[in-house]
Amino acid sequence: MGEATAKASSAGLMVDLIVSLDGYASAEGWPGWWGLEGPEYLAWLEQEGEKGYTFLLGANTYRLMSSMSQEAAAEGSGFSEDEGASLTGLAAVPKVVFSSTLQAPLTWPNSELVTGDAVEAVRKMKRTGTGPLSTLGSLSLCRSLLTAGLVDRFRLVVFPVITGRTGRERIYDGYPDVALEMVDSRTFDGRLQLLEYVPSVLSGPPGSGPRTNSHNSD
Repeated sequence: MGEATAKASSAGLMVDLIVSLDGYASAEGWPGWWGLEGPEYLAWLEQEGEKGYTFLLGANTYRLMSSMSQEAAAEGSGFSEDEGASLTGLAAVPKVVFSSTLQAPLTWPNSELVTGDAVEAVRKMKRTGTGPLSTLGSLSLCRSLLTAGLVDRFRLVVFPVITGRTGRERIYDGYPDVALEMVDSRTFDGRLQLLEYVPSVLSGPPGSGPRTNSHNSD
């Protein structure tokens, strides 16, 4: 990764998403990573896992990922070796779960439950220097944090597939208008494209009003 990305990873909040070319987070019947993960991408994921992020997620993502992590740890899970390692490794990292329906204590190791307003909780986490923060799935949470101007980096890995018929979880629905300044890009395995931006939320079309980003909203 470039110098800008290394600096971004040391502090602040990153929205981190994987996406099909047509803007879906998943697709019915397709394998994880749309079956397109390769050795360069998987090695990068392993490196990212060592950067000390605290992961932020909502209740639906928590239920899904904790269940998949437990399943991957069992024999004969059906996950590939790479998928299993990625899922089971999530148990060891710190996670903050925002939910008004889940009950403490959470069963997934290293998970802290926050029942209050997610935006205000993350604002406080950033102000008190919790350390580098990154979202994990949780599209609604990502949208809320971006709209509130709390996101320092918006990072995508674009997978070269169009899932117009089977695509699920449209990522950008409900987003505000956002200007994106590219600070890093990279290609993995000759086919996956990483794009990292500094986002600025717009109040309207360019020139019609102020921009909002994390540097002036805290």
